[in-house]
Amino acid sequence: MKKVLTVCPYCASGCKLNLVVENNKIIRAEGANGVTNQGELCLKGYYGWDFLNDTKILTPRLTQPLIRRQKGGEFEAATWDEAIEYVSSRLAKIKAEEGPDAIMLTGSSRGPGNETNYVMQKFARGVVGTNNIDCCARVCHGPSVASLQMTLGNGAMSNSINDIENTKCILVFGYNAADSHPIVARRILKAKENGAKIIVCDPRYIETARIADLWLPLKNGSNMALANAFLNVLINEDLYNKEYVERYTEGFDDMKAVIDKYTPEYVEEITGLKAKDIRDAMQMYASAPSATILWGMGVTQWGQSVDVIKGLSSMALVTGNLGRPGVGVGPVRGQNNVQGACDMGATPKDYPGYQKVADPKVREKFAKAWGVTSLPDNPGATITEVPHRILEGKIKAYYVMGEDPLQTDPDLSLMREALSKLDLLVVQDIFMTKTASVADVILPATSWGEHEGIYSSADRGFQHFEKAIEPTGDVKVDWEIISLMSTALGYPMKYKNTKEIWDEMRVLCDLYAGATYEKMAGLGYVQWPCPTEDHPGTPYLYKGNKFDRPNGKGLLASADWIPPKEQINEEYPMVLCTVREVGHYSCRSMTGNCRPLQTLADEPGYVQINPFDAERLGIKDQALVWVESRRGKVITRANVTPRANKGAVYMTYQWWIGACNELTLDHLDPISRTPEYKHSAVKVYSIEDQAWAEQRIEQLYSDLKDHLRRTAEVA
Repeated sequence: MKKVLTVCPYCASGCKLNLVVENNKIIRAEGANGVTNQGELCLKGYYGWDFLNDTKILTPRLTQPLIRRQKGGEFEAATWDEAIEYVSSRLAKIKAEEGPDAIMLTGSSRGPGNETNYVMQKFARGVVGTNNIDCCARVCHGPSVASLQMTLGNGAMSNSINDIENTKCILVFGYNAADSHPIVARRILKAKENGAKIIVCDPRYIETARIADLWLPLKNGSNMALANAFLNVLINEDLYNKEYVERYTEGFDDMKAVIDKYTPEYVEEITGLKAKDIRDAMQMYASAPSATILWGMGVTQWGQSVDVIKGLSSMALVTGNLGRPGVGVGPVRGQNNVQGACDMGATPKDYPGYQKVADPKVREKFAKAWGVTSLPDNPGATITEVPHRILEGKIKAYYVMGEDPLQTDPDLSLMREALSKLDLLVVQDIFMTKTASVADVILPATSWGEHEGIYSSADRGFQHFEKAIEPTGDVKVDWEIISLMSTALGYPMKYKNTKEIWDEMRVLCDLYAGATYEKMAGLGYVQWPCPTEDHPGTPYLYKGNKFDRPNGKGLLASADWIPPKEQINEEYPMVLCTVREVGHYSCRSMTGNCRPLQTLADEPGYVQINPFDAERLGIKDQALVWVESRRGKVITRANVTPRANKGAVYMTYQWWIGACNELTLDHLDPISRTPEYKHSAVKVYSIEDQAWAEQRIEQLYSDLKDHLRRTAEVA
């Protein structure tokens, strides 16, 4: 028996844990004394390793390369040489005939790690010749990166997760920590115990609202109006730090011109909040000796998300709540390595270290280091633009690594149509997902627990995760697969290990130059910037109130409120908002194969609905219902709860039968290109024949599991 130190593969809290291994099987997990978790774990940390034992509860592991040689045909087992040759020759043909931008690739924000993301973006840019590389940050915290880079200079949390408990006021905006990041929720609770005031802005009565000093249940879709009202109170009621604004910021007059009309009284109808509560919130926030703002996808998954985050960062700036401990802005990233995928340049506008593809000097540096004559200068496509670009004939091949767009992207009917039109769909993954089942080629990879590497936590912290067990089946490490593909396309990649990849990357990135493997050994935790090997890392940004912008000043900015794209009407009278739950994660391919977590909830999932709406619609708790939008309809189970606000319903996105993304729309923020998952017009109605509905979901579930199992188990 041995204990292997690793990092939890689910949310971005970065919890350290020990996997206890016996005879190449994991038998339990134990909390380790990591910087962010201090020995504590949530349900997923304690039980989320079980999928490594290939339980086949939901779907089996991929264990061999598979090729579908004809559209509509069956998969055939293949050797690695055959699979690499097949894909590389198809990619070369598409590139020659259609150009490199006809090929789209993804990084992965999950198990592969930072080294794999570095290699994938290098492959995209240096070998394929395109900036068409993106990751799932696009559908979660892409707006945080874009907005904070503009206003402060860095698209990440300004302060540390463990610093949350040191603040004297926390403004929680559109962020359900208890379900999304239970360990962060404990930090919020500790801050409360230490005397911090808690303000919660959320339409639902989330768990943090229960301990809040003030809960502001704003109307769905009114984020921008409320942020502007907050700024209006801070400025026009003389609650801001004039000296700080004068010395360390710019843009005050332009921002004030926008927010002047957004008095608390003006936004009462828009937000549904009392003017007094808005003023009380800002009195509480501005009077605190230190204050921090935390937000989640209740802020980012909107068509105006970048603007809202500009408003939130402006609140921190005008009150001087940056550049010291216990303050700051906190976009708490979702997936375990979504921060890392962005750090490594798996985005269409950035090289590793957030160096811009549009900068000729940056391109020249990377081209020289990679030994290529030139690199593309035009920003690439985002994953949310892919369906339309496929249907327009602009993208012919899609190389998907560790993502399941047929489960997690909006408007799934549009995505299905688009993927069916591709000349080549390659999926590199660990499970037979919905997307993998329609691929032309499947490249089976090792999972977390079966390889080592580096993850980035939400607060910019690099940590090393170790290999615990040997993989089974004919699988390869993700970066090795990409290296083989690159070599087949005429650009040899001969990496020996992850450290070699990491060292190549950090030489090219001043932000990470001092973050060595040696520093990250054991419980080591290195937060960027870390420019030299004798630098300890940076627990909080903007020390001395110097911001990483051209003139060193923070930018104050806001924008007029724009209503959500899709409005409710008589036919679709309710708002659908997508949310998370604590027991399952993302597309559920991992947690759905963990026996303890699978017992918490199963198909067809739930729709949370307020008791008033449920009674009005004749819906009983636990009854099966239809939820329908302009794009489709699904069966799910009613969860009648007062935590949901009147006129809105809430669904999580990991279910196959109750797949809420059949209902969502793909309206995008104009800057970040992030979908408006949080506001789709729907109707909810009861099903008279409950026995039929129960039988239907049981049959659909069984059929889909059998289909994925048969598809994976090619002889």
